[in-house]
Amino acid sequence: MMESSLKFAAVDIGSNAVRLFFGYVFETEFGPVFKKASLVRLPIRLGEDSFHHRKIQQSKIDELIEAMKAFDHLKKAFHVTSYKVCATSAMRDAINGKQIVAEVLEETGIEIELISGDEEASLIFENHIEENLDSEQAYLYMDVGGGSTELTLFREGKKVKAKSFNIGTIRLKEDLVPEDTWQELKLWLNEIKLEYAPKNIIGSGGNINTLFKLTQRQEMEVFPQDEVKAWHRRLKVLSFDEKISKLGLRADRADVIVSATELFLFALSKSGCEGIIVPKVGLVDGIIQHLYKEYKNAKK
Repeated sequence: MMESSLKFAAVDIGSNAVRLFFGYVFETEFGPVFKKASLVRLPIRLGEDSFHHRKIQQSKIDELIEAMKAFDHLKKAFHVTSYKVCATSAMRDAINGKQIVAEVLEETGIEIELISGDEEASLIFENHIEENLDSEQAYLYMDVGGGSTELTLFREGKKVKAKSFNIGTIRLKEDLVPEDTWQELKLWLNEIKLEYAPKNIIGSGGNINTLFKLTQRQEMEVFPQDEVKAWHRRLKVLSFDEKISKLGLRADRADVIVSATELFLFALSKSGCEGIIVPKVGLVDGIIQHLYKEYKNAKK
């Protein structure tokens, strides 16, 4: 069984962390089955430099280069069919983002793609979560990262509208989101509410995955707005140390999870959605889907 599998790798160079993902695709008579082989998460916070100074410091670049060297060794050991490395908000906003891409390529041979917010949303949408939902309803796909939030509205299984906003957990933590950006998000969500009346938000990203895990709900079970509010109240009164010791959160999650929860509550309120569905997939999963599609198209 393992010998018949395809192997792909994906890297998400985000604002809060770098994720190295390796996955299997089993081509069965019932269609392709996607399985995680391994996920390595490195807390390299490029957003701390990029959003404050518009430039990523050399110490963080050196950490990223070491991470890409490790990825190069791992993908060779895993014998991947193909791979894709994407950088999102922190690197695309940094004035030295393209310089870093060139430096990483020279040092490691790994090519990084600086993707736009729209491209990020499209890759996330590759996960086909809508296939498990009521096809007659509209849903709002919301991926919250460290530097940006990608929103995709789909109805009847089709992408209708998508927009990226420079509101993310690192920007929120550092109080770097201007009021006009909040107003732009509010207006966009209100238009979605009036025109499409989405039923639920499909939540993506490390923070909502972590929060959903704390609720002990089943995957794809709706996380109602009232309970999101209750968890927000609980998290807000816990100290940083209590979030780590009592809830088992990592340090780089404990300091941003409240901001992420507040952002989801804002979206719930302005969009009129009832709750959040958390399928526990994100950008790296979408990249694997995309790579498999490219592989199949190349064989036609």
